[in-house]
Amino acid sequence: MSDSMNNLSDNIADNQPEWVPLSLTLVEYPQGDWLGKCLAMISLLPFAIGSGFVTLILFRKDLHTIVFFFGTLLNEVLNVALKHAICEPRPLLRNVNNLYNEYGMPSSHSQFIWFFASYMAYFIFLRLHLHSRNDSIDPSKEYIGKSVVALGCIVLALVVSYSRIYLQYHTWRQVTYGAFTGIFFGSFWFGIVHIFLTPLFPIVVSWKIAEFLLIRDTTLIPNILWFEYTIIRKESQLRSRKLASMKSQ
Repeated sequence: MSDSMNNLSDNIADNQPEWVPLSLTLVEYPQGDWLGKCLAMISLLPFAIGSGFVTLILFRKDLHTIVFFFGTLLNEVLNVALKHAICEPRPLLRNVNNLYNEYGMPSSHSQFIWFFASYMAYFIFLRLHLHSRNDSIDPSKEYIGKSVVALGCIVLALVVSYSRIYLQYHTWRQVTYGAFTGIFFGSFWFGIVHIFLTPLFPIVVSWKIAEFLLIRDTTLIPNILWFEYTIIRKESQLRSRKLASMKSQ
């Protein structure tokens, strides 16, 4: 009887599907290593960026944000294709049985974060205009502000890339190739968006489906935050005056 039960348990275990973790959220670090723990948390930054994209798209519905996010998805598809084409294993120190993908060339984290950093650098210096209030902001201060943001993106990219080496998920070579691939594809995608897709935005937002989904194009608005602030403030003041007028009658 016990042998039958054991055989039944073995058959059930054999028929069970293999459970695998999502590669983006799989992060291990040496126990007691505070630096490794910090780097493990920082290596989750691509996941946070992806969540931020989804949040912005749902609440702001800006067309440029949508195509930027679509570029990150294409970047991930390219990474998977390269990994399965090159088939270079991860460092031998890693237990590949605990990893979603045993291939490590190029590093997906490195490629993702450098795609994001390079695209953001182009966007900040070529498309983002911080001036408002009739250009009252000093251009030199605006340039410094842009440089600080761009440098911050690059520093984060460097730290995320180093975390993958420190935590022994990738070799220097895999991370370096991932960075170059991300920079190349980020530059390529920004060129596609800036030259070919942006002129089509006014046409896309005029579609019925875009109107139904409230998709908008803010390309020609210099400072969207200042624009929304002034519009809301004026509307609030107008409604306050109307309310006060109705109460006085």
